Amino acid sequence: MALVGYARVSSVGQSLAVQLDKLKHCDKIYEEKKSGAAAGAPGARSRLEACLEYVREGDTLVVTRINLLPPFPILLISDFRPLV
Repeated sequence: MALVGYARVSSVGQSLAVQLDKLKHCDKIYEEKKSGAAAGAPGARSRLEACLEYVREGDTLVVTRINLLPPFPILLISDFRPLV
């Protein structure tokens, strides 16, 4: 059972440092610097997609803020349905 962290900022000029510090206890961390506005485009959230592919039964996905996840409820449901 692994703790898997996901950190994201919406622009290249922003820093992931605070989030990464909060996730340092995780076994694996995925980080991304992309806008959530393009979340519907194929491959737009490739690190999130890779993270979700990595997470297995019994693992825990850790994010520092819920708004780091997809902004549209339908995307959230479709992305996370395989985990439930």
